[in-house]
This record gives sequence, structure tokens and C-alpha cells, in this order.
Amino acid sequence: MTAKTVNYTPEQTTKMVADYVAGVTVEALATELGKSVRSIVAKLSREKVYKAKTYVSKTGEAVIKKDEVADYIAQALGLNEADADSLTKANKNALKAIADFIKAEKT
Repeated sequence: MTAKTVNYTPEQTTKMVADYVAGVTVEALATELGKSVRSIVAKLSREKVYKAKTYVSKTGEAVIKKDEVADYIAQALGLNEADADSLTKANKNALKAIADFIKAEKT
């Protein structure tokens, strides 16, 4: 039986979590501990403290996938799955305008 290799000591883990919560970047932690960024992210995720970056569009809005917009429209209009799939081929701005119109009509 082989011994398990420990990637992070309990002390390293405690310090890493505390530093991350205090605002130290994942990149800085990786450099400090001599680990990869992916390794740090994985460990912080297992410790349930990692927060993934939230991406925003050029206008500052949350990014919404075109598929999600098309699915919303299809559901609101009672379309079948094939029609919903064909909606995803449309321009995202047009889909957003339609979805916004539907939302406004529902209120």
C-alpha cells in the first residue's frame, strides 16, 4: 500500500482560505505556494470558499446565453422544442428585444 501524498498541509489550507477571504487573488496564492492556479481554485472549491468570476457584457449587464433567451421565448409562446432550437439561430439582440417585449407584456 502506498502512502497518500498531501498537496496542502492543514496550515497551508487555513492560511490560503484566510488570505483568499481577505481578498488575496488566486494568482497570488498560486505564486506564494508554488502551485498552479487550477490547483488553488480546486482546493478553495473543496473548502467551499471559492467564488467564480462573474462575467458582464460591454453594457455591464450579466451575460445571458442566447440559448437561454431562445428557451424563454419558446416557453412564453408555447413553442415546441424544434421551434425553440430554430430560434437560437437568430441574432441575439433580436432575441433579447423579443424577450424584453414578452416580459413587458406579462407585467
